[in-house]
Amino acid sequence: MSRHNFKKLKIWQDRIKLISLNYKLTKSFPESERYNLISQMNRCSVSIASNIAEGSSKSTDRHFKTFLENSLGSAFEWETQLIVARNEGYLNQEEFEDSEDKILQLQKMIGAFIDKLNN
Repeated sequence: MSRHNFKKLKIWQDRIKLISLNYKLTKSFPESERYNLISQMNRCSVSIASNIAEGSSKSTDRHFKTFLENSLGSAFEWETQLIVARNEGYLNQEEFEDSEDKILQLQKMIGAFIDKLNN
């Protein structure tokens, strides 16, 4: 296996865009969430892209797949946090739906990439 250049991977590029979206969204959350939901969502969103980048350095597809699975897990975690933010009234319906659409697309892309590595 040749190593992947993470900067050329669409799943990484799209995640970098969503990190910016996440930071924009969490800036409007109440100060009381600074060390709770804001911190968790920010760390989680960065973790998704970071796992893709770190995994791309591994010498086998099997090892890369492990990092992609971690990234996918973080994507589901972020989606859960997004739902919590909506339920608490920190996001309006449009912000929620736009963000949820983007994370669902990313989850599908990561899953498809994992499947590709399995074949």
